[in-house]
Amino acid sequence: MITHLALNSHPNPQRVLVIGGGDGGVLREIVKHESVKEAVLVEIDECVIRVAKQYLPDMARGFDHPKVTLCVEDGFKYLSELTSKFDVIITDSSDPEGPAAALFGVPFYNLLSRSLADDNGIVVTQCSENIWLNLNLLKEFRDTCRKVFPVVEYAYTTVPTYTSGQLGLFVCCKNPTANVKIPLRKWDEETESTINRYYNSALHTASFVLPTWAKLVLNKK
Repeated sequence: MITHLALNSHPNPQRVLVIGGGDGGVLREIVKHESVKEAVLVEIDECVIRVAKQYLPDMARGFDHPKVTLCVEDGFKYLSELTSKFDVIITDSSDPEGPAAALFGVPFYNLLSRSLADDNGIVVTQCSENIWLNLNLLKEFRDTCRKVFPVVEYAYTTVPTYTSGQLGLFVCCKNPTANVKIPLRKWDEETESTINRYYNSALHTASFVLPTWAKLVLNKK
């Protein structure tokens, strides 16, 4: 979901950057999109990649695709020195604690915004917190994102192994008129069912639908 919500909200994603995601699963999903010409993954810990290849081969096969470039480097540093631009940036980091805390602040989001090719660029960032346990913290994250991006929408996906079975995502865009809740790009039904076990265009829209009590908090100015 962190991949397909982002890429299907962009009209023509050709260059995609992943910060984190060292298990390779996001890469595996990115290269399912025919429009993508290059996917760059920046992972700070080489050990994560090595262990994923050994114990999670089905996810890690994303590293073997010819469109993929791998950089073992700190994501914040990589963005600070970046001269090229990307259509979509996916931050698949750990929780906002310790070294990863820097990936949840305004300076990092400014770097993300600067690294997008144009106003149609999409940023999606994972936040393991969910509406059942961390609603006020999610509002803080949303407020931080809105200091940089005019469009910030919270989506969720069900992940049984996570606390409360839910994982949260923020989808952001520089274009103030963008509606990331409606996919701009769709696979035909047969292709969609073949290459995706979870995502589909109806689920894309549904993932942004929140209970009233959560919507009132997250939409509050």
